[in-house]
Amino acid sequence: MPPQFGTSGLRGLVTDLTPALVTDYVRAFAATCPVGTGLFVAHDLRQSSPALAAVVAQAGQAAGLAVMRCGPVPTPALALAAMQAGAAAVMVTGSHIPADRNGLKFYTPTGEITKNQEAAILTGLGAARTDLSGPQPQIMDVGPAYSARYIAAFGSGLSGLRLGLYAHSAVGRDLMADLLTALGAEVVILGRSADFIPVDTEAVDPDTKARLAGWARDHAIAAILSTDGDGDRPLMTDESGQIIPGDIMGQITACFVGAQHVVTPVSSNSGAEDLGFAQVRRTRIGSPHVIAGMQALGGDVVGYEANGGFLLGFDAQGPQGQLPALMTRDAMLPMLAVLAASKGAPVSRLIAAQPARFTAADRLQQVPTDASIALVAALTDDPQDRATFVTALGLVERSVDLTDGLRITGTDGRIVHLRPSGNAPELRLYVEAATPAIAASTLQTGLALLRDMVDGLVR
Repeated sequence: MPPQFGTSGLRGLVTDLTPALVTDYVRAFAATCPVGTGLFVAHDLRQSSPALAAVVAQAGQAAGLAVMRCGPVPTPALALAAMQAGAAAVMVTGSHIPADRNGLKFYTPTGEITKNQEAAILTGLGAARTDLSGPQPQIMDVGPAYSARYIAAFGSGLSGLRLGLYAHSAVGRDLMADLLTALGAEVVILGRSADFIPVDTEAVDPDTKARLAGWARDHAIAAILSTDGDGDRPLMTDESGQIIPGDIMGQITACFVGAQHVVTPVSSNSGAEDLGFAQVRRTRIGSPHVIAGMQALGGDVVGYEANGGFLLGFDAQGPQGQLPALMTRDAMLPMLAVLAASKGAPVSRLIAAQPARFTAADRLQQVPTDASIALVAALTDDPQDRATFVTALGLVERSVDLTDGLRITGTDGRIVHLRPSGNAPELRLYVEAATPAIAASTLQTGLALLRDMVDGLVR
């Protein structure tokens, strides 16, 4: 499959992300989107990222831009620095996908690119080259400003907490350790790796779940914190090592910052509707759709995704000081908000107090995109095929939502949501139920059914 361009930017196999292709995308971005004062460039820790970042910087310079090289830093740290400087940005990262793949995320001076800007970039590909030769790239450390934002808002609010930091190969692991220490916590480093580990915060594998539970037991810690590869999606556990779903973190954080309006995709659990917000707007999956919804609502608005990435759309107040808006997915705020909202009590107690809606998600990997699309289309268009599927899950269909993929609600309140990935050969399945055990069992049964159906299509 050639590199795909969509809601998470450009993604594809490293072997397909050639200098010519990357240069073409950067040139098209510079020609069709606002770039302000220049271009900030950073990258994650996968092996291919530094070389790709060098290509991006060279392409930006050749497009006449003032380029700032920011090295390996989290995506939200890069976006924050670029927006404060009135500049555009490109993050070289494949986020949670395997190390043989990589990608580019594009930001204008106001934040993540919109769907209209995605279309403009695609239209601008292949244009004739005109080398303008901008100034020599400069180097800037953007990490301190990102940390300072949270130190100002939270002060020493983590004093007395012993926290685990699952470092793996997350680009912000050292920055996170320093930040948590500055906020008063004692930090225990866990699972640091020299090799890139793809961590999907929506679909944590069983071995990692077991390691997290073991670490929590062995180190007597209040919580374990981590992120995906580029630091815009959180991974957090309670004191027992039980993973806290990203949408649960999102609704807690929305309450913590005093949001009036919430925007979240249809894949997030439905608990937000029970928490007293003035308005909860549901969108398609992907941060550009969430951002569009936030811009339409305005005011004290926040957005979050089922993967935990949180967007703050207004200047909020933290426990110790102001927390300025940041209109891009961020991993640190939801984790810090959960810890602060727990007020020294076990994190599990705060989670248990949330509306009793629980999600589970996973995906079938190495499924050709055309097969995923065909399967979802068949279940959507053929009521008999869909009835066979839902009956095998023990469901009785009550309603169907086609906002993004196929989302089926049963009469018992369970929800199953099928969606082909837009940037990887994967078929995703999201489940919502009244208990974690029911959600988990429905997910496993659903994945097995879908695997059989996919195998039948690709034979």
